[in-house]
Amino acid sequence: MTTDNTSDTSPNASPTDASLETVRKVYAKDLREKDQVNTVFRVTKKERVTARSGKVFLSVLLVDKSGEIDARVFDKDKVDALDPTFSIGDYVLVRGNVIAFHGKSQVVIESLEKLDPEPLDPKEFEPPAAPPAPPAREEQPAPKAAAPAPAREGREERREEQAAPKSGGEGPGGARAVGQIRELITERVNDPNVRALLLAFLDDPQIAAGLPHAPAAKGVHHAYRGGLADHLLSVMRLTLRVADHYPMADRDLLLAGAFLHDVMKVAEISPDKGFEYTDEGKLVGHLVMTAQKIREKSLAIPHFPPLLEQHLTHLVLAHHGRLEYGSPKLPMTIEAHIVHALDSLDSRIASWVEAMQRDPNERWTENLKLYDRQLWKGPVPTARGRAPVEGGRKKFKEKKPKERPEKAAGAPAGETQQAPRPEKAERQEKQREPRPPREPREPREPKPPREPVSVPKELTFKPFSVLTAPKAEPADKPEGGSDTEG
Repeated sequence: MTTDNTSDTSPNASPTDASLETVRKVYAKDLREKDQVNTVFRVTKKERVTARSGKVFLSVLLVDKSGEIDARVFDKDKVDALDPTFSIGDYVLVRGNVIAFHGKSQVVIESLEKLDPEPLDPKEFEPPAAPPAPPAREEQPAPKAAAPAPAREGREERREEQAAPKSGGEGPGGARAVGQIRELITERVNDPNVRALLLAFLDDPQIAAGLPHAPAAKGVHHAYRGGLADHLLSVMRLTLRVADHYPMADRDLLLAGAFLHDVMKVAEISPDKGFEYTDEGKLVGHLVMTAQKIREKSLAIPHFPPLLEQHLTHLVLAHHGRLEYGSPKLPMTIEAHIVHALDSLDSRIASWVEAMQRDPNERWTENLKLYDRQLWKGPVPTARGRAPVEGGRKKFKEKKPKERPEKAAGAPAGETQQAPRPEKAERQEKQREPRPPREPREPREPKPPREPVSVPKELTFKPFSVLTAPKAEPADKPEGGSDTEG
């Protein structure tokens, strides 16, 4: 959903004060991913944060009467320029766009302007009152012994497994994973050319529309809608851990390879039912499509180093690892070998886990033709005692066809009808007995209707810069003119 937030000029705001401007108010609770923001909020939190990579960004909390929304200023030049211009409690006109991060909407601020609070209605920026706290319960005596640590660990890991995507369906990744990928690129990639290239990929219309829904494969691993974004995010996180262990590998190239290696599967595999390969996917393939896209995006970035483009292209062309697996080049850099190894690791583990989830057995899976082996899916023989997956598909007993009782007249000659067993006849007789009628339920009290929220169509405000601008002397004013911009 995209919201049109076009600001209006002063003639609609006030005929007497040319410094007033008007903008349509969009509330925090109504903002969704990909919305364009151009509206007024009040600042309740502002913090200059240094990420683990050493990059500095501005964390801001914006509020109005519908609730609050997180906002970020990532560009270093914008952080330095905007930080001193506003404070906590100020009313600000925010322009930017909305992304999804950890399942929540977040505003990426492009520009911000402090406003004069006088024309604004403070009630529009008071956050909603918190619901009343539940009545305190009487404290019960605590148990003598706390639950053992392994049990707590098991419960936490089970919750993580329940959140994991299941094969063949709609995973929890999609837009949320894409938002986390953007956050990693923005915060953890230090090289400006690499960061610009990766963000250009994310902003490409074809990738932006397809990545939240694309599967990573037709059926081997991450074969569900949103699986591709989950796979790319997983490999990117693995590269961050490996980069800490192998400091001789370049972190920026590893993150770039992890993101780029499969990204053009958005055009290779259809997200529709069946996950069929497209004509372009069959004729060209995602490796070549990505190499073409790298050339296209790098040419649009001024002074992009040719050798950097070649290293990024090599990461993609070599990530299958072997010529017979479809890579036109073998890995020739440390970063290319690491990307190949982590891609293979993540896809293999996902494939095994998905096979275990589908398998009906308890200890060993059935023989997997793809890997020519059985997999152990029972609990491990350690103190942890966990199985790789819990449950799996239930094994149902085959139902025998019900024998229809034959009529005596229609029975073949020489065959006798078997009388029903006493136990079965008794059960049938009980089933025929009428059940007592259920007691009628008490009708529920209807909920009181919600009070309608008065949503103003537009807000009138005065930019703070107008108040601080130096006033010209009356003698210098031209006749019939004004020294204030409209």
